[in-house]
Amino acid sequence: MTSKFVKICQLEDIIPGTGVCALVNGEQVAVFRPSKGEDVLAISNTDPYFQSNVLSRGLIVEHQGELWVASPLKKQRFNLTTGVCMEDEQFNVKAYKTRVTKGAVEISA
Repeated sequence: MTSKFVKICQLEDIIPGTGVCALVNGEQVAVFRPSKGEDVLAISNTDPYFQSNVLSRGLIVEHQGELWVASPLKKQRFNLTTGVCMEDEQFNVKAYKTRVTKGAVEISA
């Protein structure tokens, strides 16, 4: 089964080392552009501890060679590739497939 991708924005619209929020099929998605490279990563924007849509405003951190985002609320960390919560796996979030095509950021719908 082929994933359908939705164009979110241009890669240049996301400042390296930050995240933005996008609405994909009615769900808020946190889209991150790491400081290095031309890749983007995406997870649900909802912090499962507080049911608040804030993860796109979190800080990108590296831990053991993987990228995570620290929630701006209580700093729980979520893996940007898998959505796993480092502190408590029962609070994992959804991870999305992403790609950059001709400078456009696309998220799997």
